[in-house]
Amino acid sequence: MASPEFTVVGRVRKAHGIRGELVVEAITDRPEALFASGRRLFAGSAAGGVAQGARELTITHATRFKGGWIVGFAGIADRNEAELWRDRYLLVPNDELEPPGENEVYLHDLIGMRVELQSGAALGEVGEVYELPQGLVLDVRTGEGSVVLPYRPEVVLEVDLAERRIRVDPPEGMLD
Repeated sequence: MASPEFTVVGRVRKAHGIRGELVVEAITDRPEALFASGRRLFAGSAAGGVAQGARELTITHATRFKGGWIVGFAGIADRNEAELWRDRYLLVPNDELEPPGENEVYLHDLIGMRVELQSGAALGEVGEVYELPQGLVLDVRTGEGSVVLPYRPEVVLEVDLAERRIRVDPPEGMLD
């Protein structure tokens, strides 16, 4: 499976005030760098696809706000325009990102990976990755349906990008 050309770094939650600012949820561990003045972003899907006809957005300013960010963009000047951006994903071109560090992975790289039990037995394939209040979870498609596994060190033992394999040790009863 080929990686998309863009990576999701945020999601617009709602308009803020009357000057076109947006409340953005950061979906990155480096929000200060990615929501900096002058940074360009694009509107797109949660899977990393840029929306057809999406215009380039340039950040004019950004400040932390209640666990997220208030972001101003050039060309979004009032609340009416800002309301049109609600629930859109914000993407950045992959070639503008620092590569992931050791023991780091982009979430989109997990989609489609084989999932094996600690014993080496096949469990399934990652269909989706969800960010819940409790943390990240993998939706693993199995032969009998799907199972949701928490993306925690005690469950996800190894992620091998080269082999496109995730080795897991789910808690007792989770696969029943």
